[in-house]
Amino acid sequence: MKSPANRDLYAYWNERRGNRVAPERGDIEPNAIRHILGDSFFLSADQAAKFPFRLAGTRLCALFGRELKNDSFMNIWCDAQQLTMHNLINIVAEEKVGVVAQAIGRITNDSALLVNLEMLLLPLQKRGPLDARVLGTLVPMTVPFWFGVRTVGPLKLGMMRHIGAALDEIPVPRLAREPKVAMVVNENRADRTRLLPGGQIRHGFVVYEGGRTD
Repeated sequence: MKSPANRDLYAYWNERRGNRVAPERGDIEPNAIRHILGDSFFLSADQAAKFPFRLAGTRLCALFGRELKNDSFMNIWCDAQQLTMHNLINIVAEEKVGVVAQAIGRITNDSALLVNLEMLLLPLQKRGPLDARVLGTLVPMTVPFWFGVRTVGPLKLGMMRHIGAALDEIPVPRLAREPKVAMVVNENRADRTRLLPGGQIRHGFVVYEGGRTD
């Protein structure tokens, strides 16, 4: 994560979850993250309403030039990527996997002006069927000179990667002792190959213990 605000939010989210895969909405104290609240938001799990904003920070609303509360999260993305974002939010909410991603926005009525943003999406534990399920931020990498005067149009998603405690449960390959074929030996020849320490002849092969298994 490049944005200090996103690093702070991730550290706070990670501390509040403890040994769980994700914290609950009630575990997040707004006063503890007041310095980044303006860039933060909560999303509802209401898929029928396309994951509406439950809360949206003042700087985030100013970026788009409107109040985002109760508006769909999909509406801040270009049409071609709304399905991708819908699936991404589903993964965050259901699989409890976080996402950090780049986003690019063009200024309304002026395609020559761009703003680069970094987005962070973090899962929250489910309590009610429509409870807030995603905590996030959308932060400009640098505050543009037109901020507060001009507004951003629909965003385009850039590079992204998954983060979070749920990834720690994915098994990784382990080293184990198993036979590994090293070379062929002709046992009928008087000048057969000399064995290195630890090698054994098995069925015409020199075999050394070692190797990898998953």
